[in-house]
Amino acid sequence: MSKSDIVNHMADKAGISKASAGDALDAMIEAVEQGIRAANQGDSVRVPGLGTFTVRHRAARTGRNPRTGEAIQIAASYSVGFKAAKNLKDAAGS
Repeated sequence: MSKSDIVNHMADKAGISKASAGDALDAMIEAVEQGIRAANQGDSVRVPGLGTFTVRHRAARTGRNPRTGEAIQIAASYSVGFKAAKNLKDAAGS
């Protein structure tokens, strides 16, 4: 499902224009981004009915170059984790 499919569904379901639905979707995505930027490790951004976004820390580690087999150092970084809400998990199972 693409972003335009989501916008079309939102517009039909809410009885609003596609432009308004697109603006609403962009605003929600921006709000989640801002919440993630403001969050520290372990903090989360919860969107009821969708799921929880969390900031996770990845420690530095040693990896391997798959082409040469040479050991390389992978720097520490932060990533975003997502845990789906129960209703989404149930929908995926049916």
